[in-house]
Amino acid sequence: METMTAERVIDAPIDEVFAWLTTTTHYTRSPLVLRCRLSRRGKDAPYGVGAVRSHLWMIGWLRERITRYEAPYTTEYVVERSVPPSRHEFGSMTFTEVDGGTRVTWTTRAEMAMPVVGPFLTRAVVRPMIIRSFDSILGAAESALTRHPRAERKATGRRRPA
Repeated sequence: METMTAERVIDAPIDEVFAWLTTTTHYTRSPLVLRCRLSRRGKDAPYGVGAVRSHLWMIGWLRERITRYEAPYTTEYVVERSVPPSRHEFGSMTFTEVDGGTRVTWTTRAEMAMPVVGPFLTRAVVRPMIIRSFDSILGAAESALTRHPRAERKATGRRRPA
């Protein structure tokens, strides 16, 4: 199993960042995500515990079930089915208030479900693709939630006046 993590500080309040990133239909704002839908609503919130999400990303299709939902601090999930097939132990997003906004840490632990070559393919191919996909979605969240996304700040080294 490989652990894959993407992290970003988004200059927005924790409740807004949590709401945006747990509503996975927003993920289609990333060029690496083709379709996302909520197949079954959660117990206490649409994307809460028990919710089932269906995602079609450039890297494959996933059906996920939410196993923990503590707004606005954490959500956890498991991948129940995927194409290509995978073994998935754990997925989570944690949200922490920090100076400058909200730190999001997105972690998953999984591997390709292929005898012999699965661990190699996971490490060499899948791991970088998943981290890139997570980072792309976090970038889409940052663009949607802030007036000055990181790319614009990097270009000038400072924020532009409003």
